[in-house]
Amino acid sequence: MLSGVRMPRMNSIMERWVQTCRRELLDHTIIWNQQHLLRALREFEDFYNSHRPHQGIANARPLQPLPTPISDPEQITHLNIRRRDRLGGILHEYHHAA
Repeated sequence: MLSGVRMPRMNSIMERWVQTCRRELLDHTIIWNQQHLLRALREFEDFYNSHRPHQGIANARPLQPLPTPISDPEQITHLNIRRRDRLGGILHEYHHAA
């Protein structure tokens, strides 16, 4: 893949994404064909950009605003967390149950 002339950091950003994708998805999955690979990559991309916490400002997700902090001690003791498995249990999403 060719990189842009005025984008020297593009290669390092893509290398980081490929390493993360390989470590978290492809090292734990047997890929059967191209259609299966593309479906798994689309699901991982959605998980990576919309749910997965990142090493950034307060673990903010790239496409979502920062969550509101929980400061009420009563609310902290009664958290009801639900887990949703993605890609057959390789990826996990955690949400507060309403």
